[in-house]
Amino acid sequence: MKPHAEHRSAYLHFQPITTRWMDNDVYGHVNNVVYYSYFDTVVNSYLIRQGVLDIESGSTIGLVIETQCNYFSSLSFPDTVMAGLRVARLGTSSVRYEVGLFSGDNEIAAAQGHFVHVYVDRATRRPVPLPEPLRRALEPLLAGGAHAHG
Repeated sequence: MKPHAEHRSAYLHFQPITTRWMDNDVYGHVNNVVYYSYFDTVVNSYLIRQGVLDIESGSTIGLVIETQCNYFSSLSFPDTVMAGLRVARLGTSSVRYEVGLFSGDNEIAAAQGHFVHVYVDRATRRPVPLPEPLRRALEPLLAGGAHAHG
């Protein structure tokens, strides 16, 4: 089944991301690998702002085990990208994050994708159950949730 670009309303949290000159490639648009950096930015900044990700000393960390992106239209510097975020699945030790990237105030995604984090003990790198504060911070982003967060 061919993927289709989703509408902005499919996402529950939004964060603006300012493109940088260096994001463009020689063809004048944001290089495909940079889109994954935008995915990381919206997810991790949400988690930090919610107080559930301590990047320096937290005992639990998320490791990416799967990622994908579909591209529908170009982004380019000096666009402001609105990154939409939702959670498609909250497992015992994993989370599937889904992200839509929108150029400015466009209603249809220029790109969208996902990545799956498995949460592990920082020292042993063995999977651990999602800490309760993390689960509580992510539940409002579950696809099909009742309210949006901005």
